[in-house]
Amino acid sequence: MKIQYFQDTDTLYIELKPVEVSETKDLDEDTLLDLDRNGNICGITIEHASKLTDIPHFTFEQIAA
Repeated sequence: MKIQYFQDTDTLYIELKPVEVSETKDLDEDTLLDLDRNGNICGITIEHASKLTDIPHFTFEQIAA
């Protein structure tokens, strides 16, 4: 998984798995879902990310099974 924030366009991209994108669907006017050939979500794009998310306070935590 890879998360990228493009400050110049205020765009957040979350790549869930590195596969070829077959289709992109609009979830709403600021959110796009990338789908693989099986229809599974493989990426999420969020436009105007600084207004819709808490970018400066991003954390990652993996919880043991």
